[in-house]
Amino acid sequence: MNTVEQHKQEKHPLDVIEDLQGYADEGLSFAEIEEEAGGGEWERLKWAGMYTQKQDDFFMVRTKVPGGYLTPEQAEVIGKVTDDLATAPEEHGGAEQNELWGDAYLDITTRQDIQKHWIEVEDVPEMWERYEEVGLTTIQGCGDSARNVLGCPAAGLDDHECFDAQPVIDAVSEFFTENREYANLPRKFKMTITGCTHDCAQSQINDVGLVPARKEIDGQQYYGFHARLGGGLSDGPRMASNVDVFIPPEDTVEFCRAVAQTFKELGDRHNRGVCRMRYLVEQVGPEKFEEAVRDRCTVDLPTAGEGLTTGYRGDHVGVHDQKEEGLQYVGFNVIAGRMGGDEFAEAARAAKKYGTDEASVRLATDQNFLITHIPEENVEDLLAEPFAREYQPDPGPFSRGAVGCTGNEFCNYAIIETKKRTKRWARELDERIDVPDEIDVVRTHMSGCSASCAQPQIADIGFRGETVKLEDEHSPNAEGDNIVEGMDFGLGGALGADNEFLDWVETAVPAGAVIPAIEQLFEAYADERTEGERFYEWCRRVDNDRLRDVMRQADAPVTRGVAHGD
Repeated sequence: MNTVEQHKQEKHPLDVIEDLQGYADEGLSFAEIEEEAGGGEWERLKWAGMYTQKQDDFFMVRTKVPGGYLTPEQAEVIGKVTDDLATAPEEHGGAEQNELWGDAYLDITTRQDIQKHWIEVEDVPEMWERYEEVGLTTIQGCGDSARNVLGCPAAGLDDHECFDAQPVIDAVSEFFTENREYANLPRKFKMTITGCTHDCAQSQINDVGLVPARKEIDGQQYYGFHARLGGGLSDGPRMASNVDVFIPPEDTVEFCRAVAQTFKELGDRHNRGVCRMRYLVEQVGPEKFEEAVRDRCTVDLPTAGEGLTTGYRGDHVGVHDQKEEGLQYVGFNVIAGRMGGDEFAEAARAAKKYGTDEASVRLATDQNFLITHIPEENVEDLLAEPFAREYQPDPGPFSRGAVGCTGNEFCNYAIIETKKRTKRWARELDERIDVPDEIDVVRTHMSGCSASCAQPQIADIGFRGETVKLEDEHSPNAEGDNIVEGMDFGLGGALGADNEFLDWVETAVPAGAVIPAIEQLFEAYADERTEGERFYEWCRRVDNDRLRDVMRQADAPVTRGVAHGD
């Protein structure tokens, strides 16, 4: 077994939750925790929803939000806890720790979680206590178990859904959370469930993706799910495979359990690099994997019926009508997903103030959020609230499509800074580039390394960070080693009916050359596009050599660097 598996054998990962309470009571430092429990404790603490930061003695803590659904009360608690506890000490900059956000901010993730930084061990019990009062948890926000279950953030609201899948999401999440039998899988286990025909919950890139379907059984028409299995990104990305099953909503928990059981029994626990479920599905084939799942399922599942997915909807930014007459929901644009805890609490209070008793705050997979159940006559007042001025629902196309991972500010794996760069670049691109009027979003996703937390492979323009050695005088640091932050540059990704991962068209592009290269690409796109052709479609139609030639026309060192260490 690999080292992580050995750590999980030494102590069941869920046992760390009780141990953490003791560490907090004793006020132990990281060094003292490691002395008491060994180096494997950092791995097991992921089951408490906690990752160590680059800065000693501080954690990133991840809050799970199944389907992205929050009551206003829950959202307000998250904001207040962030404002109270996610604060940097003076030696790390204090309130000025980050020039764009200060401190006490939260990150909305691509998996409908909330992440907070600068959390100390002794503050975790207070956070958990405040969370428990409103039904929130961080348990299994990380680690080799079922992660947060994704769903459509507009579940129950839009008329393009077949049925509201949020109750199913809640049932599946409840089954797996703190379930010791399925809390030690070979690797993280990601599920998405939606009754929405637009698949905004991204079924194609998850281990389990359940999408709406209809089937006639004994002369009656039933709604349920079709399953897509074995999708994922990072190294070795794979689109999920369709399998021949129809899953009634009441059997969804059992189906997901059977898939997890299959993964638990057959998944690789040796080579950490290939132990994700997508490698297992690829190895045995989708048909054999389906057979293995059926063998472990305690209900007989019908064969597939009629699939009802019609396309892919990447976001819910803007003001939208709900099914109910006179109600609307508003999708706010949060570039890179980061905002102040006080702002999030303000949004929660605004949901209560302007919405009906059914109002909610929803997190989306593009790092934005929604406020729902707003009477039409209240929308204008909602948009005039202080928090809304920063996160208006009518952004430029680059701001609307900007996604960024945590980056090297906190993450031990990231090579480059991402959050500040994503926000600054998005706004600069909106100012500098005239996008065709009918194009409302250009998806630019920036990951600080190859781990794909920002999902670059499905973006119009995707980046993955690396350090770049410049080979000539264009380095901004002529007296140094000519080492700058840079990134691989990919083009042409998308989900949906024409799903395809992007091509990594250029590697080792210095960060300072990226915006000029994008400008050149959009000049060529504007000149060459056919009617209605979106940017990613143009990138696929044009040969990669041609795309490289266009990028190299920029007055910047697009190709004059190599990955540092190569």
